[in-house]
Amino acid sequence: MQHDEVIWQVIRHSHCSFMAKITTGNFCRNPYNVTGVCNRSSCPLANSRYASIRDHDGVFYLYMKTIERAHMPNKLWERVKLPSNYEKALELIDKHLMYWPKLLVHKVKQRLTKMTQMRIRMRKLALKTREKIITAPRMKDKRDRRNQEKAEKAALLEKNIEKELLERLTKGVYGDIYNYPTEKFNELLDLDDLQVADEDKEEEEPEIEYVEAEDEEEEDMEDFGGIDLTHAFDADNDAEDEDEDDAEDNEKVDHKRVRNESDFALRKRDKDAGSKLKKKARVLVEVEHEGASERQKGVH
Repeated sequence: MQHDEVIWQVIRHSHCSFMAKITTGNFCRNPYNVTGVCNRSSCPLANSRYASIRDHDGVFYLYMKTIERAHMPNKLWERVKLPSNYEKALELIDKHLMYWPKLLVHKVKQRLTKMTQMRIRMRKLALKTREKIITAPRMKDKRDRRNQEKAEKAALLEKNIEKELLERLTKGVYGDIYNYPTEKFNELLDLDDLQVADEDKEEEEPEIEYVEAEDEEEEDMEDFGGIDLTHAFDADNDAEDEDEDDAEDNEKVDHKRVRNESDFALRKRDKDAGSKLKKKARVLVEVEHEGASERQKGVH
């Protein structure tokens, strides 16, 4: 025969595995406890007639214990599923606990209310995005950093190997031994050609074109319009006769001098090739001595 007062005295004053003593009071960890407080009216072990509410995967159940099933521990608690509607659940509790103590019925309803509020808050938090703080160990960060440095070095090595293999393929070292994708190879060759073309364009200089003036002789002859050319030709002939006499004596010295002057003229011409583009081409007026003598005779 079960005696509730004896059980409570034993549990309260000797030992209870569900009791949790803290500074604020004594609490009960039994899942069937209605209030969670360790006292005489709320203890599920010391009350032969007891009711509580439990949650199973979001579904509330009403558990009831009676003295008639005390001799069958596996059938001690009767379970009734409560509807999701709060008002209908309260009506069902009133129906099953119609003749039970009013204090116990009030505690069961209060537990249902708190559990319903908790379920609503859980749904709101599940829909709300929240930041999650995760601790990252220092050793793992160092290991990841080292792995990243090794990966970067390996990537540079792979690029160098790829360039060297492409150079060998372009030179025909491998021949037709390997079956490599021709499309990718042609794309890489086109990229190399484009790079070489860009470099050549940068290195190229603007071409220089030489244009000869057609009417420069006429312009130069117009410059001599107000000058008597006959006297100038006579002076030139006398100077030439004197130069012939001196040339025989200084032939050897002139030969060396002419060679040096010719070399110097060639060097000077190469240096002044760029400056001559901006200047007009000079036209040399050559006058034959024979023609000049005939003109002199015609004049006299």
